[in-house]
Amino acid sequence: MFACKCFRYLVGGLLFSPLRRPVQASRGLVSSYSSSSNSSSGSRAVTSTCPNPYNSMQEENPFREMAREGVPRTDEPTDVAAPKKEEQDLPKLSPQEFRIYNRMAEHMDMFHENFRQSWNLLMGACTAGKRPQGMSIRAFLSVGEQFCHHLTIHHTIEEQHIFPVLAKKMPAFKKELQLLTQHKKIHQGLDKFEEYISQCRSGKKELRLEEMKGVMETFGGVLWQHLDDEVRELRAENMRKFWSPAEMRSLPM
Repeated sequence: MFACKCFRYLVGGLLFSPLRRPVQASRGLVSSYSSSSNSSSGSRAVTSTCPNPYNSMQEENPFREMAREGVPRTDEPTDVAAPKKEEQDLPKLSPQEFRIYNRMAEHMDMFHENFRQSWNLLMGACTAGKRPQGMSIRAFLSVGEQFCHHLTIHHTIEEQHIFPVLAKKMPAFKKELQLLTQHKKIHQGLDKFEEYISQCRSGKKELRLEEMKGVMETFGGVLWQHLDDEVRELRAENMRKFWSPAEMRSLPM
Protein backbone atom coordinates (compact mmCIF):
# COMPACT_ATOMS: atom_id res chain seq x y z
CA MET A 1 0.00 0.00 0.00
CA PHE A 2 1.47 3.36 -0.93
CA ALA A 3 1.67 6.20 1.58
CA CYS A 4 -1.07 8.79 1.17
CA LYS A 5 -0.39 12.50 1.25
CA CYS A 6 -2.16 14.41 3.99
CA PHE A 7 -5.82 14.93 3.16
CA ARG A 8 -9.36 14.35 4.36
CA TYR A 9 -12.50 14.18 2.28
CA LEU A 10 -16.21 14.28 2.88
CA VAL A 11 -18.34 11.58 1.28
CA GLY A 12 -22.02 11.19 1.94
CA GLY A 13 -21.70 13.03 5.22
CA LEU A 14 -18.82 10.76 6.31
CA LEU A 15 -15.48 12.40 7.03
CA PHE A 16 -12.61 10.09 6.12
CA SER A 17 -8.84 10.34 6.56
CA PRO A 18 -5.92 8.06 5.66
CA LEU A 19 -5.79 7.00 9.32
CA ARG A 20 -9.19 5.36 8.80
CA ARG A 21 -10.64 7.18 11.78
CA PRO A 22 -13.84 8.91 10.56
CA VAL A 23 -14.59 11.96 12.65
CA GLN A 24 -18.31 12.27 12.00
CA ALA A 25 -21.14 10.31 10.42
CA SER A 26 -24.56 11.44 9.27
CA ARG A 27 -26.99 10.66 6.48
CA GLY A 28 -26.55 12.07 3.01
CA LEU A 29 -25.30 11.51 -0.51
CA VAL A 30 -21.97 12.54 -1.99
CA SER A 31 -21.51 16.14 -0.86
CA SER A 32 -17.96 17.47 -1.33
CA TYR A 33 -14.28 16.75 -1.50
CA SER A 34 -11.68 18.87 0.27
CA SER A 35 -8.08 18.78 1.52
CA SER A 36 -6.51 19.40 4.92
CA SER A 37 -3.31 18.47 6.77
CA ASN A 38 -1.93 16.60 9.79
CA SER A 39 -2.84 13.08 8.61
CA SER A 40 -0.70 10.12 7.59
CA SER A 41 -1.35 6.67 6.23
CA GLY A 42 -2.03 3.82 8.67
CA SER A 43 -1.17 0.16 8.52
CA ARG A 44 -3.08 -2.34 6.45
CA ALA A 45 -6.56 -3.07 7.78
CA VAL A 46 -6.84 -6.10 10.05
CA THR A 47 -8.26 -9.21 8.44
CA SER A 48 -11.24 -11.20 9.59
CA THR A 49 -8.94 -13.79 11.16
CA CYS A 50 -7.08 -11.29 13.33
CA PRO A 51 -6.43 -12.04 17.02
CA ASN A 52 -8.52 -10.26 19.61
CA PRO A 53 -7.28 -6.66 20.00
CA TYR A 54 -9.91 -5.89 22.63
CA ASN A 55 -8.83 -8.04 25.59
CA SER A 56 -8.92 -5.04 27.91
CA MET A 57 -12.56 -4.20 27.21
CA GLN A 58 -14.03 -6.45 29.92
CA GLU A 59 -17.46 -5.08 30.76
CA GLU A 60 -17.14 -1.87 28.76
CA ASN A 61 -19.91 -0.94 26.34
CA PRO A 62 -18.97 -2.56 22.99
CA PHE A 63 -20.76 0.16 21.01
CA ARG A 64 -18.54 2.79 22.64
CA GLU A 65 -15.52 0.66 21.81
CA MET A 66 -16.61 0.53 18.16
CA ALA A 67 -16.82 4.32 18.12
CA ARG A 68 -13.44 4.68 19.80
CA GLU A 69 -11.91 2.31 17.23
CA GLY A 70 -13.15 4.64 14.49
CA VAL A 71 -16.17 2.68 13.27
CA PRO A 72 -18.57 5.42 12.09
CA ARG A 73 -22.33 5.52 12.63
CA THR A 74 -25.19 7.69 11.46
CA ASP A 75 -27.00 10.16 13.70
CA GLU A 76 -30.31 8.29 13.61
CA PRO A 77 -31.44 4.67 13.13
CA THR A 78 -33.50 3.66 10.08
CA ASP A 79 -36.94 2.08 10.00
CA VAL A 80 -35.27 -1.34 10.25
CA ALA A 81 -35.06 -0.67 13.99
CA ALA A 82 -38.65 0.59 14.23
CA PRO A 83 -41.41 -1.54 15.84
CA LYS A 84 -43.33 -3.78 13.48
CA LYS A 85 -46.66 -5.63 13.62
CA GLU A 86 -45.30 -8.23 16.06
CA GLU A 87 -44.76 -5.47 18.60
CA GLN A 88 -48.31 -4.24 18.19
CA ASP A 89 -49.69 -7.75 18.85
CA LEU A 90 -47.90 -8.06 22.21
CA PRO A 91 -48.98 -6.41 25.47
CA LYS A 92 -48.20 -2.73 25.14
CA LEU A 93 -44.91 -1.49 26.53
CA SER A 94 -44.64 1.87 28.21
CA PRO A 95 -42.51 4.42 26.30
CA GLN A 96 -39.72 3.90 28.84
CA GLU A 97 -39.88 0.10 28.51
CA PHE A 98 -39.81 0.34 24.73
CA ARG A 99 -36.70 2.55 24.84
CA ILE A 100 -34.99 0.03 27.13
CA TYR A 101 -35.84 -2.93 24.92
CA ASN A 102 -35.20 -1.23 21.57
CA ARG A 103 -31.99 0.66 22.32
CA MET A 104 -29.65 -2.09 21.11
CA ALA A 105 -31.48 -2.31 17.78
CA GLU A 106 -31.21 1.45 17.34
CA HIS A 107 -27.52 1.61 18.25
CA MET A 108 -26.68 -1.32 15.98
CA ASP A 109 -28.68 0.08 13.09
CA MET A 110 -26.84 3.41 13.21
CA PHE A 111 -23.57 1.56 12.64
CA HIS A 112 -25.18 -0.60 9.96
CA GLU A 113 -26.62 2.39 8.12
CA ASN A 114 -23.13 3.80 7.68
CA PHE A 115 -22.06 0.50 6.08
CA ARG A 116 -25.11 0.66 3.79
CA GLN A 117 -24.22 4.20 2.72
CA SER A 118 -20.58 3.33 2.03
CA TRP A 119 -21.62 0.25 0.06
CA ASN A 120 -24.09 2.27 -2.01
CA LEU A 121 -21.43 4.83 -2.85
CA LEU A 122 -18.98 2.14 -3.98
CA MET A 123 -21.49 -0.04 -5.83
CA GLY A 124 -23.19 3.00 -7.33
CA ALA A 125 -19.91 4.06 -8.90
CA CYS A 126 -19.24 0.54 -10.17
CA THR A 127 -22.71 0.30 -11.71
CA ALA A 128 -22.49 3.76 -13.29
CA GLY A 129 -18.98 3.08 -14.55
CA LYS A 130 -17.58 6.27 -13.04
CA ARG A 131 -16.51 7.63 -9.68
CA PRO A 132 -18.57 10.31 -7.90
CA GLN A 133 -17.91 13.75 -9.32
CA GLY A 134 -14.85 15.39 -7.80
CA MET A 135 -13.56 12.21 -6.15
CA SER A 136 -10.07 11.03 -7.05
CA ILE A 137 -9.12 7.39 -7.47
CA ARG A 138 -7.14 7.63 -4.24
CA ALA A 139 -10.14 8.95 -2.31
CA PHE A 140 -12.46 6.36 -3.85
CA LEU A 141 -10.14 3.49 -2.93
CA SER A 142 -9.83 4.87 0.59
CA VAL A 143 -13.61 4.63 0.99
CA GLY A 144 -13.37 0.95 0.06
CA GLU A 145 -10.40 0.39 2.34
CA GLN A 146 -12.15 1.99 5.31
CA PHE A 147 -15.30 0.00 4.61
CA CYS A 148 -13.31 -3.24 4.93
CA HIS A 149 -11.40 -2.07 7.99
CA HIS A 150 -14.44 -0.82 9.88
CA LEU A 151 -16.61 -3.83 9.06
CA THR A 152 -13.87 -6.16 10.31
CA ILE A 153 -13.56 -4.25 13.59
CA HIS A 154 -17.34 -4.15 13.94
CA HIS A 155 -17.67 -7.92 13.50
CA THR A 156 -14.69 -8.65 15.75
CA ILE A 157 -16.24 -6.72 18.63
CA GLU A 158 -19.63 -8.32 18.02
CA GLU A 159 -18.25 -11.86 18.06
CA GLN A 160 -16.11 -11.34 21.14
CA HIS A 161 -18.21 -9.04 23.29
CA ILE A 162 -21.84 -8.91 22.12
CA PHE A 163 -22.83 -12.29 20.69
CA PRO A 164 -21.54 -14.34 23.67
CA VAL A 165 -23.67 -12.30 26.08
CA LEU A 166 -26.81 -12.47 23.94
CA ALA A 167 -26.29 -16.17 23.17
CA LYS A 168 -26.91 -17.03 26.82
CA LYS A 169 -30.62 -16.61 26.10
CA MET A 170 -31.00 -15.99 22.37
CA PRO A 171 -30.43 -18.93 19.98
CA ALA A 172 -29.80 -16.70 16.94
CA PHE A 173 -26.51 -15.49 18.45
CA LYS A 174 -25.09 -18.94 19.20
CA LYS A 175 -22.16 -20.34 17.23
CA GLU A 176 -22.83 -21.91 13.86
CA LEU A 177 -26.30 -20.42 13.61
CA GLN A 178 -27.47 -17.85 11.09
CA LEU A 179 -25.82 -14.62 12.21
CA LEU A 180 -22.33 -16.03 12.75
CA THR A 181 -22.63 -18.07 9.56
CA GLN A 182 -23.43 -14.83 7.74
CA HIS A 183 -20.27 -13.27 9.21
CA LYS A 184 -18.18 -16.08 7.75
CA LYS A 185 -19.78 -15.77 4.32
CA ILE A 186 -19.36 -11.99 4.34
CA HIS A 187 -15.66 -12.22 5.16
CA GLN A 188 -15.00 -14.77 2.44
CA GLY A 189 -15.86 -12.00 -0.02
CA LEU A 190 -14.69 -9.06 2.09
CA ASP A 191 -11.15 -10.43 2.32
CA LYS A 192 -11.00 -10.67 -1.49
CA PHE A 193 -12.42 -7.15 -1.80
CA GLU A 194 -9.83 -5.81 0.65
CA GLU A 195 -7.06 -7.51 -1.31
CA TYR A 196 -8.36 -6.02 -4.58
CA ILE A 197 -8.41 -2.53 -3.06
CA SER A 198 -4.89 -3.03 -1.70
CA GLN A 199 -3.55 -4.12 -5.09
CA CYS A 200 -5.14 -1.10 -6.77
CA ARG A 201 -3.68 1.26 -4.18
CA SER A 202 -0.21 -0.27 -4.51
CA GLY A 203 -0.30 -0.05 -8.30
CA LYS A 204 -0.19 -3.81 -8.83
CA LYS A 205 -3.60 -3.58 -10.46
CA GLU A 206 -5.42 -0.89 -12.39
CA LEU A 207 -8.80 0.00 -10.90
CA ARG A 208 -11.52 -1.40 -13.13
CA LEU A 209 -14.99 -0.64 -11.81
CA GLU A 210 -16.59 -3.60 -13.57
CA GLU A 211 -14.05 -5.93 -11.96
CA MET A 212 -14.57 -4.29 -8.57
CA LYS A 213 -18.32 -4.74 -8.94
CA GLY A 214 -17.84 -8.45 -9.56
CA VAL A 215 -15.89 -8.83 -6.32
CA MET A 216 -18.52 -6.90 -4.34
CA GLU A 217 -21.34 -8.98 -5.76
CA THR A 218 -19.84 -12.13 -4.24
CA PHE A 219 -20.87 -11.01 -0.74
CA GLY A 220 -23.32 -8.14 -1.24
CA GLY A 221 -26.47 -10.22 -0.87
CA VAL A 222 -25.50 -11.85 2.41
CA LEU A 223 -24.13 -8.56 3.75
CA TRP A 224 -27.38 -6.67 3.20
CA GLN A 225 -29.44 -9.52 4.59
CA HIS A 226 -27.20 -9.64 7.66
CA LEU A 227 -27.37 -5.90 8.31
CA ASP A 228 -31.16 -6.16 8.56
CA ASP A 229 -31.41 -9.59 10.22
CA GLU A 230 -29.16 -8.61 13.11
CA VAL A 231 -31.15 -5.46 13.86
CA ARG A 232 -34.44 -7.36 13.69
CA GLU A 233 -33.17 -9.80 16.32
CA LEU A 234 -32.43 -6.84 18.59
CA ARG A 235 -35.78 -5.07 18.21
CA ALA A 236 -38.02 -4.65 21.22
CA GLU A 237 -40.59 -7.24 20.13
CA ASN A 238 -37.89 -9.92 20.13
CA MET A 239 -35.72 -8.79 23.04
CA ARG A 240 -38.67 -8.74 25.44
CA LYS A 241 -39.17 -12.47 24.82
CA PHE A 242 -35.80 -13.25 26.40
CA TRP A 243 -34.87 -10.44 28.80
CA SER A 244 -36.51 -8.55 31.64
CA PRO A 245 -36.18 -4.74 31.77
CA ALA A 246 -33.74 -5.12 34.67
CA GLU A 247 -31.62 -7.56 32.67
CA MET A 248 -31.64 -5.21 29.69
CA ARG A 249 -30.30 -2.41 31.89
CA SER A 250 -27.51 -4.65 33.13
CA LEU A 251 -26.30 -5.72 29.68
CA PRO A 252 -22.87 -4.13 29.01
CA MET A 253 -23.95 -2.56 25.73
